[in-house]
Formats: sequence, structure tokens, C-alpha cells
Amino acid sequence: MGEYVYNKVTPELVEKFKRIAPGRVYIDGDINEDFSHDEMPIYGKAFPELVVEAISTEEVAAIMKLCNENLIPVTPRGAGTGLAGGAVSIHGGVIISTTKMNKIIGYDLENFVVHAQAGVLLNDLAEDAAKKGLLYPPDPGEKFATLGGNVSTNAGGMRAVKYGATRDYVRAMTVVLPTGEIIKLGATVSKTSSGYSLLNLIIGAEGTLGIVTEMTLKLITQPKEVISLIIPYADLDECISTVPKFISNHLHPQALEFMEKDIVISSEAYLGKSVFPRVVDGQEVGAYLLVTFDGDSEDELNEIIEKASEVVLEAGAIDVLVADTPALKRDAWAARSSFLEAIEADTKLLDECDVVVPTNQIAPYLKYVNSLEDEIGVTVKSFGHAGDGNLHIYTCSNELDEEEFKKRVAVFMDKVYEKATECGGLISGEHGIGHGKMDYLAKSVGAVNMRLMENIKKVFDPNMILNPGKVCYKL
Repeated sequence: MGEYVYNKVTPELVEKFKRIAPGRVYIDGDINEDFSHDEMPIYGKAFPELVVEAISTEEVAAIMKLCNENLIPVTPRGAGTGLAGGAVSIHGGVIISTTKMNKIIGYDLENFVVHAQAGVLLNDLAEDAAKKGLLYPPDPGEKFATLGGNVSTNAGGMRAVKYGATRDYVRAMTVVLPTGEIIKLGATVSKTSSGYSLLNLIIGAEGTLGIVTEMTLKLITQPKEVISLIIPYADLDECISTVPKFISNHLHPQALEFMEKDIVISSEAYLGKSVFPRVVDGQEVGAYLLVTFDGDSEDELNEIIEKASEVVLEAGAIDVLVADTPALKRDAWAARSSFLEAIEADTKLLDECDVVVPTNQIAPYLKYVNSLEDEIGVTVKSFGHAGDGNLHIYTCSNELDEEEFKKRVAVFMDKVYEKATECGGLISGEHGIGHGKMDYLAKSVGAVNMRLMENIKKVFDPNMILNPGKVCYKL
């Protein structure tokens, strides 16, 4: 490791980049500070030497070819909403920004797919598809991330419990390799046994194997009816223990989220709206499930709600509250969607992990995580996708200095990642590894798996210039 030496961007190269992308090349003081970090700045800041806002696959290819020939490191970047340092140029060099590649190229309504550029925002596709009565099921919490970023981290989100993650909706894509070659992967078909799945290697590779520039994504028809339930519990254990019962009783929620009372209070204060009750039938609420069901008719949903209510009340829920007006449903999900912003708003120092564990391990796992709060001396806040075991666990402090915070968090993360592996889980469910989680990944998957990943990286990127120091290759 570490045998690759990178060159600096020279004035001559700057001129060549400007010829490739006239008016869209930035250097020195013209580089926006946002390009130096993502949404988890605890992993450090690093400025690139140059930023190029590309507008086509051909431009990306020309930039990559030039960088490859001159051994300049390249970091692909979408909206910069990542949480693991994946889009931060830790070795300087060039950032290729895809945010100007933001066209929805067109729909194939007979095959239920859409063709879009990588810089299209998730929110924009969701709104555009809805006008056509269609749904793009992946629903990560950050609606203003780019589709290319979602593909690169295999983003999951709240609807993954029913519909799966981003990987399940990518039919085909155009990718620029680190050498500047352009390749097409996949096709507008629903199955394949046609050689190694290079498409699936690129999905979730966090921009280390190639730069996704265009995608063909699967759509489904929009459900006719959607309804949400707020289900309060006295404590988190009872709340989480209910989760496997949804599946065993043939209930298939579109989304199934858990949250502790404290995070709900923070979020509602942040939004200035109160939706989740604190006391129900004289009992103080300690945790909630927020569940959404979709279906083809109101009658179908009423039956599901009736059955779900029986299941959860028998399992210890205090009550079942139906969010049956658009405003109530919107406010409930707005509170859930604002958890991270609410934490950020009243926290000086912050780090997070998004482990994924088997659903029957969530309750004991969270009990262990919460037991570390006093032992290690950091505040722990957790919420997440109860339906698929993907947990968002935040360590917070307003009192410690950064050095002491990082020291304590390192002990905390070691323990929670080790426990997740012990429970049969994995390091990340949807945020990715970036450069912030590499050591934990190596411990979790072992030396052989890391060696295989590193060797795959070398095949795609012989000069190791594309997003170096991320996922599996440590410089």
C-alpha cells in the first residue's frame, strides 16, 4: 500500500481543463468551501486543487483521460450530502462535480424505466415521476442527494423494507472508467445471466471503480392509497421487539421506522410542530414506531390497519394512532426526516454509524449500544429503519473538546461495530465506507475480502487515481 505517487495540477493542465469545460473550471479562491467536506465534517476537510463542473459523459471522459495520463487524483462528487467522507478530496487533485448533469432524459413507459443523468436530484425525479402516476421506490432520508450519489452508495432509505435499495432499481448505466474509457452496463431488462455483473460492482463502489454519468432506472406504478400509523410504546425494548411480528403476520409495510422519545422531542422543537404524543392513556411514551402501508384501495388498507393494530397492541403498544389526514401524515414524516438536522442544530461535535443487523437482533443490539453511553461518556441518539435492521446511531457532545471527543468515539465505534459483526450484521447499511470507516470494514470482513476488493480496484484503476484512499485502498 502507498506505492502510488500523485502529481499536482500544473498551470498548463488548468488550461487544458478549461478547454474541455469552458467557464466551468475553478481553482484556488474560486473553489467553494462546500467542496472541502461532506455532511459529516468530523472526518476532516480537504480542498481539491481544481473543481470541474462537467455537463456530459464525454467531458467526464476527457477529464479522466487527462488526469490518468498525468497521475492526478480525481474525486467524483454529486451534491456532497454523504456521511463517510466519500466525496472529499483527501489527496487533493481534481473534483469532478456532476450537479450540472441534471437532465431527466426521458421515460420508456412501456418498460417502466426512466433515463436520467447522474446529477438529477432524487427529489426532482420523485416529483417528475409522480406527475406520470409513477413511483421511484428508493427513498433515502436526504431528498436533495443526486441519483449518481445514491447509486454509488447503494442508498436505501425508508421504503427499503418493502421495495429494496437503489441496487434493485438500476437496470443500466453509462460509466466512465479511470482511464477515460466509456462503457455501457446492463440493459432495459429485468433479468440477466450474462457474465460477471459489472453493473453491480459499480453500484455501491462509492466512485472508486468508475464515474456513473447516466442511468436507466426501474419505476413502478404509484400506489393508489397510502396511510401511516404512529404507534407509541412505554419503552424501546417493547417497541423494537414488535418489528419481526409485522412480517410473520404477512403485513408488508412500505416503511417501518423506530424512534426514541428524546429524538422526537428534539425534532419537533426544531420544526416547531408537535405530532407525536408524549402521554397516552396516562402512560408516558418512551419510543415510537412510525409505519406506512400502501395499497390499491381504502378497503384493503382498512383491513391491514385492523390486523396491524391487533398485532402491535397484543405485543405491548399503548395505542395505535392513524395519521389519516394529509397534513398529519406529512407532519409525522417531516419530524422523522428532520432527525439529523435536529441533532446537528443543537450539537457541537457529532459522529455516526449506520450499522445493519438482523431484525431479531435490533432490540438486544440497541440495549448494548445504549449501555455504552455512561461508560464512555458521550451522548448517544439512535433511530432508524426498524423493518430492515439499518440503525442510525449518533454520538454527540457539547462539552468535550474535539480531541477528547474523537478519542472516546473511537472506543465507542470499536465496540459497536464489533458487536454488530457478532450479531451477524454489517458496518454500513446505506451511508457507505468512504475514508471514515475503512478500518472498521477491514476488521469486519477480514483480510481476504479486503484483498479481493483492492485487486478489483486495481483492475479498474491501474494508476489508482479515482477516489483514492476510500473503501478498500488505504494510502
